[in-house]
Amino acid sequence: MASDNEILYAMMNGINFGGKKKEKSDDRVKTKARSKSYKTGAHGSGAAKHKADIKQKVRARKSQRRK
Repeated sequence: MASDNEILYAMMNGINFGGKKKEKSDDRVKTKARSKSYKTGAHGSGAAKHKADIKQKVRARKSQRRK
């Protein structure tokens, strides 16, 4: 049975049922190469290829070139 001090402490401070925090395991490989292939459309997606083509056209505009 709980002592009077423990009961008083629980009444004044409350009881925490939070439990133990779990550690995150970072098993995934995060690389710039994978991200770059999606941005440039190299992974085979038609939408990504189309988007990369549009971005390339925007970069090629005269207004986007450095002065």
